[in-house]
Amino acid sequence: MTTRHDTAAPPDKEGGAAPGRPPADAVPEVDKRRRARLSRRWQRDMRWSPYAFVSPFFLLFLAFGLFPLIYTGWASLHTVEMTAPTDMEWAGLRNYTRIFDDDFFWNAAKNTLTIGIISTVPQLLMAMGIAHILNYKLRASTFYRVMMLAPYATSIAAASLVFVLLFGRDYGMINWALGAVGIDNIDWQNDKWASQIAVSSIVIWRWTGYNALIYLAAMQAIPQDLYESAALDGANRWQQFLHVTLPSLRPTILFTCVVSTIGASQLFGEPLLFDANKGTSGGSQHQFQTLGLYLYEQGWVNQHLGRASAIAWTMFLILIVIGIVNYVISRRLRASS
Repeated sequence: MTTRHDTAAPPDKEGGAAPGRPPADAVPEVDKRRRARLSRRWQRDMRWSPYAFVSPFFLLFLAFGLFPLIYTGWASLHTVEMTAPTDMEWAGLRNYTRIFDDDFFWNAAKNTLTIGIISTVPQLLMAMGIAHILNYKLRASTFYRVMMLAPYATSIAAASLVFVLLFGRDYGMINWALGAVGIDNIDWQNDKWASQIAVSSIVIWRWTGYNALIYLAAMQAIPQDLYESAALDGANRWQQFLHVTLPSLRPTILFTCVVSTIGASQLFGEPLLFDANKGTSGGSQHQFQTLGLYLYEQGWVNQHLGRASAIAWTMFLILIVIGIVNYVISRRLRASS
């Protein structure tokens, strides 16, 4: 009978049968340096990578936002033509005084104001009503909300072309409908108030759905407990809308008013494409020329780059004033609430 003589591993000094893990002091110096280098790299990555992720936005803003703003501000203080943009002659505030003495500037400012009022007030009222209807449980509510954004996604050129056909003097559908009730044809493109109403209708059609979705999102954020408490107190639907919905929407209403005002002050595409002559004069008698068209006419038609820069900065200052008014009103609303 054969006897096996198995030899066991000699125990180490700590009493284990297998060789133990080497102590920390036994780690090679090269591994320590490598770990320290990786730790420093990880710390640098955690500190600087967020700035690297947002840097493309700031680079684009510097190239296409801040630099044009500073350059137009510098050009507004010089006499410079589009044909020679590098030949600048110091003019000081002469470009600003010239545009303030120009009757066409004040005509464009007045047209911008009237078109802004005609387009903004009905637009926001209609958006509020549509949002109030969509806030109830309706069948295919998602479909209606998508349809509200369809005009916003439509090209300005395509929408303006359709409205030019609708407001045609001889064969337009609007005049056809007015003729059916005994109203004579209206020259929508040459009459002052008619042309401004027609341009405003393009703006209303395009932006009503967009504002309606903003109001709808704000309405859905209102707690239902407020409506339930109002219903227990005997308030009907109309009273709930007046005393619960509208007070809760005051910040949103202020936001849409400010954004619509800014958009109205920059109105350009709609009056440009509505003009029968497809020019920047805003009609044969400048009856619907806005500040945007006036700027474009001075800079790219008359090629007065310095004067156009002064108009751009004037519009920029107007927007700053609107922003300050918005800030003051917002603070008062928060204080009152």
